Amino acid sequence: QTQLVESGGGLVQAGGSLNVSCVVSGNVFRLLDVGWYRQDPGNQRALVAKITKDGITSYEDSVQGRFAISRDNTANTVHLQMNSLKPEDTAVYVCNAHVLRRDYWGRGIQVTVSS
Repeated sequence: QTQLVESGGGLVQAGGSLNVSCVVSGNVFRLLDVGWYRQDPGNQRALVAKITKDGITSYEDSVQGRFAISRDNTANTVHLQMNSLKPEDTAVYVCNAHVLRRDYWGRGIQVTVSS
């Protein structure tokens, strides 16, 4: 059973940085495309950043240049380094893994940016 566990969220002031991590178990990590999504109070999710199994990254426009996604295949972990955080970055951040037309989701972690 594939499981995703997020960690590293919290409260930070505007302009600060946070690093959130997603550890994946129960699947062949190196075959997974992994992404981070923001979830709003209505549980709608929007992609923030993604890294493919081949290490190709992509970002939503509002975080381009501020966020960096990376993966460590030896530790089955994807990191999202978030810099120059803004109050509008406040959200629940949810990790997603995609392989063979199947999606797996973590429970999410709260990131709050105060002004």
